[in-house]
Amino acid sequence: MVSPSMSNADLANAATQALNAGDAARARQAFEALTERAQNDLGAWLGLAYACRALGDMTAMLTAVEMALSIDPRNIRALIMKADDLSARGEDRAAAGEYRAALRQVQPNMQIPPDLMRELHRAKTASDRYASQFESHLRGALQSAGLGDDTKGARVEEALDILLGKKQAYVSAPLNFYFPELASVQFWERAQFDWLPEIEAASDIIRKELLGVLGDESVFTPYVEADTSPKDRDHGGLLGSSDWSAFFLVKNGSPIEENIARCPKTYEVISKAPLANIPNNSPSILFSKLTPRTRIPPHTGRMNTRLICHLPMIIPSDCAIRVGNHTRPWTMGEALVFDDSIEHEAWNDSDETRVVLIFDVWRPDLSSFEREMISSVFQAIDAYSA
Repeated sequence: MVSPSMSNADLANAATQALNAGDAARARQAFEALTERAQNDLGAWLGLAYACRALGDMTAMLTAVEMALSIDPRNIRALIMKADDLSARGEDRAAAGEYRAALRQVQPNMQIPPDLMRELHRAKTASDRYASQFESHLRGALQSAGLGDDTKGARVEEALDILLGKKQAYVSAPLNFYFPELASVQFWERAQFDWLPEIEAASDIIRKELLGVLGDESVFTPYVEADTSPKDRDHGGLLGSSDWSAFFLVKNGSPIEENIARCPKTYEVISKAPLANIPNNSPSILFSKLTPRTRIPPHTGRMNTRLICHLPMIIPSDCAIRVGNHTRPWTMGEALVFDDSIEHEAWNDSDETRVVLIFDVWRPDLSSFEREMISSVFQAIDAYSA
């Protein structure tokens, strides 16, 4: 009999024993009592779910699992048991979703018991198998529709990879200012900028001026400065570090005359670009130096109304930049143009220093009125803050 004095664990045991004995009525009574009293007892529901599974009562197991998930929707054990139940009923796609949900809960440095590690490995195997089956079905359907070879466009392939869970969808997420209805393009094609070839052609001239200042370490300052960074961010250990440093010709819209005097041709060439002129904010023109074995952690820029240009200057091997889903190395003589309001990171895994020239330009899809408005908005913000 179910007694009011029984603990949640006792009720779970009573339900298990009743199931084992084939006493459905007593099991249901224990279940109902547990439902009333153990609304927030996750351990009791998980224990009961495991017991029911061991006894082969999948209906009772699923009831206990759903109760556990109502308490903790991200519980790994409950998600895997729910996926197992869906798989057993032939609902493969739904099962794959639950397996993926369980796998997403695993965080770096999480302490995982050996038994749960085995469950996660099984979930990963099942998830991969279902994903492979779905991909085969999807691509077969496209092939049957006569679209097999025509789906090799970069955007279509990325859309399929996102659908299949191989990649994630990256969108513009600026820290401070978001302008609506602008496309989230990760890397822009160089051919879209008719002013870029003249700058690329000046690479040797710019590099010569860079070499003239590289020997003077005092002119390079930490890219992430302690007095301007939020207190709770150390930027992967690069806060105030010379591992990621910069020599600015223009910083946040303010020219640094003594530095321009050391690199006059660089300043002259870059000034021909449609720089994102916002007083006290942009553009910035700088040589960015990354020391050997240094990685810039994933981050996003302040606004989505500009694009960032990288002109390679000194590029050892094992250096690259990732923007969203796309990773590209720097190639001498060719600029990279990207939207820094999309998550990006960079690294120098070589034993030599990497240097690129960085400057920011207006997005070409902004009208002259919109550019003027954006500049005025930031000036008004600065005036209000002052």
